[in-house]
Amino acid sequence: MNLRIGVVQLNPKIGQVQDNIARARELCSKLQPKSLDILCFPEMAFSGYVFPNASAISPYLEHPRTGPTSAFCASLANQLGCYVLAGYPEKLADDEERTPLDDGLAVGANSCVLYDPQGEWVGGYRKTNLYTTDKTWAKAGTGFTSFSLPPPLDTTTLGICMDLNTLPGSPWSSLEDGPYELASYALHQKTRLLILANNWLLSEQPKAPGDDGKHDCNTLEYWAARLRPLWARGEGDVGEGREKEGEEGERGGEETIVVVCNRSGVENGITFAGTSCIFSMTRNSGRPKLLDMMGKEEEGVRVWNVTV
Repeated sequence: MNLRIGVVQLNPKIGQVQDNIARARELCSKLQPKSLDILCFPEMAFSGYVFPNASAISPYLEHPRTGPTSAFCASLANQLGCYVLAGYPEKLADDEERTPLDDGLAVGANSCVLYDPQGEWVGGYRKTNLYTTDKTWAKAGTGFTSFSLPPPLDTTTLGICMDLNTLPGSPWSSLEDGPYELASYALHQKTRLLILANNWLLSEQPKAPGDDGKHDCNTLEYWAARLRPLWARGEGDVGEGREKEGEEGERGGEETIVVVCNRSGVENGITFAGTSCIFSMTRNSGRPKLLDMMGKEEEGVRVWNVTV
């Protein structure tokens, strides 16, 4: 069975929502109806990301289902006959409890929306592990989210950028010892497809040997390392400890397709990593398999067909 995935690596201009949506339509104009199962856009795809405070982002907060991101996703999903996912800054409901911030109260949430092939709302997700920029305006989500979608998508788990890292209150983590909350959650959910909608920054680490300069290879390696339980040998499920080297375990040999849809470009002096990619991660295989990646400065659409 083939799983057809599209990612749109954007370079949005901060605060220019309608222009960014028009650019997204232009990039997607050559996609044919029924040619995809799911199409992914990055975190806060059309608003931009580097807002300095709650006052600056407030004009761009959107109501779920009715805001410009939802309207765009619903229209495109119906047009292409596929699921469409995009990140947006969600406006909190008037009666919703507000998280205290350093200089006031939260005004929104860093969220994703998912629409089905008929253009109908499937659900949303709020970023659980907030980055420094988010903490000036956003309320954290309450945990990761999965959706049971028709084959070939099946169980699809969503995450947003820093969700890949250790959550607040968790023990100190390392790349070899964890904890790996998102990966462990995906294992327990028997996730077929894990999608990360990102605004991940360009790595400041020295180039790795063999780095061609066209991709952010340090960031690629980091993303894979933070998903270690999905591919490493001897990784037991949470609470079960580690299995002996070479033992399969209850999910041994099961594959998770991991898609990272990141943005590119520079915004308010911050450079983003681009390098949107797709991995095949098979339990106890001993290594993640990078299937394809985009350039770090690229803006465009990439379509991947994988057998599941």
